[in-house]
Amino acid sequence: RDLGALFRRARCAAETGTMGAYKYIEELWKKKQSDVLRFLQRVRVWEYRQLPSVCRVTRPTRPDKARRLGYKAKQGFCIYRARVRRGGRKRPVNKGIRYGKPVHQGVKKLKFARNLRSVAEERAARRCGALRVLNSYWLNEDSVYKYFEVIMVDPMHKVIRSDPRINWICNPVHKHREMRGLTSAGRKYRGLRGKGHNYNKARPSKRGTWKRNQLLSLKRYR
Repeated sequence: RDLGALFRRARCAAETGTMGAYKYIEELWKKKQSDVLRFLQRVRVWEYRQLPSVCRVTRPTRPDKARRLGYKAKQGFCIYRARVRRGGRKRPVNKGIRYGKPVHQGVKKLKFARNLRSVAEERAARRCGALRVLNSYWLNEDSVYKYFEVIMVDPMHKVIRSDPRINWICNPVHKHREMRGLTSAGRKYRGLRGKGHNYNKARPSKRGTWKRNQLLSLKRYR
């Protein structure tokens, strides 16, 4: 019933010119528990399981989301879909034995420091070393995997290099920005999403704050 009402509202808005196609798709994706989208996602995830873990797709599955994150349907942009196994990170030790003091003997219930979306960006970037990662977004998931689509940019393409809105990514300092936590997913796991006094220890980084607090700086009498 909710989805039917959404369809009727969207149709009326489209007829009156108050809501475009991308807004219509966005409203559909907001109702992920609806019958239509649940069926569509279940069919799609079956197809994703048959394909390689990292593969290129011809166009974004969520065009509204991709465009909000910087994607343009022009030369130099491409989309790769990557899957990452869900769950925490069990410590890889032989026979589950962790020698040493009891404080360090944990094997299970450990969590990886980064989020799975950043892992998907890294795997897509390793597959295509000459491309730059612009952004990524969640696509689908099942009981075993999570699927993400990664927006990649070719920094050597003349269309990209001549576009003033995107040619910043052609600078050498943006090589493998996903490996250094500079993408949106990377900034999230580094704790850089917030502002204010609650996030003082997250800037410039947690390690940088720790190092600054460990140093003793005294003024020299001259």
